[in-house]
Amino acid sequence: MGMTMLHLTGLALMLWCATAAIGGPPVLLVVNQGDKTMSVVDPKTNTQISVIDEKQTTMHGHEIAVGPDNKTVFMPIYGNVGVGSPGLDGSEMLAIDWKSGTITGKVDFGHGVRPHCVVYEPVRKLLYVTTELDEAITIVDPKTLHVVGKVPTGAPQTHMLAISSDGKRGYTSNVNPGSVSVLDLVDRKTITVIPIASVAQRIAISRDDKWVFTSDQTQPRMAVIDTATNSIAKWIDLPGHGYGPATTPDGKWLLVPIPSKDEVAVVDLKTMSVARTVSVDKSPQEMLVRPDGKFAYVAGAAVKKVSVIDLKEWEMVASVDVGNYPDGLAWAN
Repeated sequence: MGMTMLHLTGLALMLWCATAAIGGPPVLLVVNQGDKTMSVVDPKTNTQISVIDEKQTTMHGHEIAVGPDNKTVFMPIYGNVGVGSPGLDGSEMLAIDWKSGTITGKVDFGHGVRPHCVVYEPVRKLLYVTTELDEAITIVDPKTLHVVGKVPTGAPQTHMLAISSDGKRGYTSNVNPGSVSVLDLVDRKTITVIPIASVAQRIAISRDDKWVFTSDQTQPRMAVIDTATNSIAKWIDLPGHGYGPATTPDGKWLLVPIPSKDEVAVVDLKTMSVARTVSVDKSPQEMLVRPDGKFAYVAGAAVKKVSVIDLKEWEMVASVDVGNYPDGLAWAN
């Protein structure tokens, strides 16, 4: 179990230590696929204050989740290619102490499964990890790092996962089948698989758990799934193919990156239509909203930057330098 080097410059170190000491606002964690690193960003100054090395030579992680202690970050090691492409198949998930920069443990899935998206579910206090090659969600105890169960998804390329606020339902985007699996996380079974398009990407759930959203990758539109009927209730027209969406804490807006347009579409969830767009750094990929709802952050995969959007003024107000091919985002205190 190797020690990971945490690189901090003088001023950034002082800022980080002061924030940690007084229990300041959360920090933004950014997975840099191209560098096989994770950036720690101070949202008060919009600067990268540290870089944590994954210690991977042939494979890399894409997504992360912060555990119940707000200290341990869980990073599935996916492989060395994108979804559906031939390449190496990851078989583990790292546990990283983001404050010290050390890898503190690993989850061994036993064989190549291409683990991708990890979600910490606070009701049952479990980690749910998409394991694509098993066509399942694998359940992990974050304290023991042991695999404690599986939920079949009934579809290949189960890439991303959203969970209802009560922890009872899971919804996965299955990329090349172009479907969404609805999962019973209590009884650990597939409820149904909903066809969307020939290719679909990413997924989000509304704050009231009434709607699930996923983007059609063959047409510029987003499917809106009614969770009461587990069927597509409507489509939202987008200015381009959408990617990793995120809802705002007040439940009013859905923010959808449009990589081909270098912008974020702002969907009014009352009208289920695009109200405006916001220009951001090139190739926006994944969204994350700050817990206070004042700002949103989107990873600019092509330019080593994270764009910061003011959600009151609806404009980009900062661009944070991070590593190569930023992707997964998470908050930690």
